[in-house]
Amino acid sequence: MASAVVGYSRDMHLPTARGPLTEELFAALRSGSEDFFTVLATAPTATGDDAALALWALHELQYRGFAEVDDALEWEPQLLRVRSVLERDLEARLRSRFTPPQGLSFAEDFFGWVDEQDGVSLARHVHRDADREQVEELLRVRSVYHLKEADPVAWLVPRLGVRAKAALVELQYDEYGGGDPNRLHHHLFELGLAASGLDASYGAHVDLAPLEVLEQNNALSMLGLHRRLRGAALGHLAAFEATSSLPSRRMAQGLERLGFAPEMVAYYAEHVEADAVHEQLAVRTIVGALLEEEPELEEDVWFGAFTCLDLEDRFARTMLARWGVGEEQVA
Repeated sequence: MASAVVGYSRDMHLPTARGPLTEELFAALRSGSEDFFTVLATAPTATGDDAALALWALHELQYRGFAEVDDALEWEPQLLRVRSVLERDLEARLRSRFTPPQGLSFAEDFFGWVDEQDGVSLARHVHRDADREQVEELLRVRSVYHLKEADPVAWLVPRLGVRAKAALVELQYDEYGGGDPNRLHHHLFELGLAASGLDASYGAHVDLAPLEVLEQNNALSMLGLHRRLRGAALGHLAAFEATSSLPSRRMAQGLERLGFAPEMVAYYAEHVEADAVHEQLAVRTIVGALLEEEPELEEDVWFGAFTCLDLEDRFARTMLARWGVGEEQVA
């Protein structure tokens, strides 16, 4: 399958504000002002979509940035304080949902624990019943993550010991196409969107993303960007990889059923076999090495794994409700 490599792009613009904080923040970012005290004062009272979108935008300054925002603001101290306020609130909310498993060993019990956490499945709905409009909407909002797939995990590389680091880089090498720019997983998703007639621009669909998608992305970035959360970040990775292969098969078959472009099907087909290997690498080798070196991080590993599955379940329930699909149909 031929493909054209797309160059680095800085054409993403700030999304539409969703409340007082994002209105203040985006106006200040556009103006190039060095005074963000009003934004900082607004942050503690922000909630819901407004807080989540603000945090997403602040995290994006660490990735590709925005066309109308000065790159120098990436490390602006006042903006980092705003980000810290929002991250503390997000982390507290995520931890409040988590109960540490009792009497379980990650090495021995993780896969059984994952099976017990199984919730509703968007992939099962796509496989059997979804219509094209629903799947196009799903692909658009998934693109918020998939167009930077694996990038949040890359922050972890310098934070790990020798064995965990080497194993993570092995996994990341595959995610980044094994050195072939046309095989980068996020580039494959980009090609699939374009071939399906959907806007494949980085960040193009953020305005469509529900709160749950923003929180998924914010959790990934937060875990990767904080060294103290490295255990949770790898737990998240382990759960993500352990729950990817079968859903990817269902997605590929559902896309074929609906006549989507071969490039879009190929993205998910790539993950059927790749993630079956990645789950063993992530769970047994990467996390295994981490916990041998730093056993005190095991509870955080469980927290990250739970957060991955919990946020995906919340996202799935939101989309099914939006489509008027009963959860019992896809359980």
